[in-house]
Amino acid sequence: MRKQWSYHQQHRRVSVSASARLHLGFLDISGALGRRFGGLGLSIDAFRTTLQMWTAPTITASGPSADRAAGYARRMLDLLGIDAGVQIRIDEAIPDHAGLGSGTQMALAVGYAIHRLFGLSSNTAQVARQMERGRRSGIGIGGFDHGGFMVDSGIGECEGPPPLTVQMPYPDSWRVLLVMDSSGQGLHGGQEVQAFRNLPPFPAEHAARLCHLTLMQILPGIREQQMDPVASGIAELQRCVGDHFAPAQGGRYTSTAVADLLNWVESKGYAGVGQSSWGPTGFVLLPDHASAVQLRAQARQRVGELSPLRFEITAACNEGSRVSVETDRQAVKETR
Repeated sequence: MRKQWSYHQQHRRVSVSASARLHLGFLDISGALGRRFGGLGLSIDAFRTTLQMWTAPTITASGPSADRAAGYARRMLDLLGIDAGVQIRIDEAIPDHAGLGSGTQMALAVGYAIHRLFGLSSNTAQVARQMERGRRSGIGIGGFDHGGFMVDSGIGECEGPPPLTVQMPYPDSWRVLLVMDSSGQGLHGGQEVQAFRNLPPFPAEHAARLCHLTLMQILPGIREQQMDPVASGIAELQRCVGDHFAPAQGGRYTSTAVADLLNWVESKGYAGVGQSSWGPTGFVLLPDHASAVQLRAQARQRVGELSPLRFEITAACNEGSRVSVETDRQAVKETR
């Protein structure tokens, strides 16, 4: 039975802004100890999904990725049995299918906004389940709630998104150079599902090595603000996982242009290179802004003006999503 809603039960407007994320690799794709996937991730401030939502007679959306947002809204309203519509204005959206978590952040932003707009109690894990997000990774959900550097421990016997077992600030002075290919997209949808089905078993010794790297090198390096162990640890994890996914994505990297550029970056002595999720976005971990500016200039000169590659310098985003709820009397801002 669908629920009838009066305006006395609703807030006037809800605004949500969520940051993009890098997925830095899985820890155990096959689940040697009973938990599959697990992974590392980092929220970044280069791109955001920002929207505002009001109640309306029908479901309408405007701005970038409007069709996707309207579909998510329709799904959530149907699941909640709410006999009302919403108007969504999207001010900015994370680029689609670039390996930056656009789908999860849009789904969570829309779903969470609907819960708040209609005065319902909720948490992000609940919204994720309703939107069928977080079925392999908890990084996007952790980024929505907390930001920073994250590790999730994969899918076990319990239902729901993988638990976030580590969340910590990433040094504010460190930078990431994003290498983005505007001519292609990473695997998504049915292609992604099929790719996971066709992957060979992930060797247990590789999973043990990646977990060892994470616990004894990458995490303490972040805590002690030592870039070298973090960069070299992420690079080794990326090589292992990238080679395992090579049959599905055509090589260690999805984009040949990104691959060529990152191989050149490594030849210059930079360690922390890799690809976020299925790409095509690549990244380079750097110790400060000056290093990022210098490498970006060199990379632009190398690829030339006609290249499909573009470069963005970003810092970490060490906070969760920003939520503002406007009632009849006041606007209340939150940072998750």
